[in-house]
Amino acid sequence: MLALNSKKNKFFVLFSESARLAQKGAYILHDALIRPESLPEKVKQVFDLEHEADELNDEILDNLHQTFITPLDREDIFALTNQLDDIVDYVEDIVERMALFRVSKPTGGAIELGKLLVLCTDELVSVFDLLANIKGNREKILDLTKNIVEMEEKGDHIYREEVARLFIGNVDPIDIIKWKEILELQEDALDHCERIADQLKGVLMKYA
Repeated sequence: MLALNSKKNKFFVLFSESARLAQKGAYILHDALIRPESLPEKVKQVFDLEHEADELNDEILDNLHQTFITPLDREDIFALTNQLDDIVDYVEDIVERMALFRVSKPTGGAIELGKLLVLCTDELVSVFDLLANIKGNREKILDLTKNIVEMEEKGDHIYREEVARLFIGNVDPIDIIKWKEILELQEDALDHCERIADQLKGVLMKYA
């Protein structure tokens, strides 16, 4: 395992920080879904978070350019860096649309999808905290990525059921359009977590 003060290990520290920003974004979104009256506050929080995530993303990429020997392949570091940052972008898109559309009380399915994103980002934080000792933590990392895939599959099922519900009964057509777009973004965010899990499994194959 690399020394904590080494240049190589800094990538793992920064990855963990980036995963925690993604996790924070998921919690902000979930809170906005269960407390829609807090939405104006959440828009400001996620706007600030997005800037923080961008700055951290730039720091990781700057270190990538300046480090001759990296602990993972450069393309893996580049991909994981941008993929983690993208989670915050998804959260920002969802929260902004909720505010822009002035949505009514969130549906049960939307809240469930928000909770799944929280759980996925919790798992991602755990994975990136283990990544510095990739060989020793191989089985734990595989278990965590499996959990993410399973939650994404559950999210697909919830998404399909919730979209179907929108077209049942006397739902305002405008509300159907609003919530369908928001639900699609939520499902995309979960898909993205699965893509990160797949990328991590590919890293495991190379190094563990």
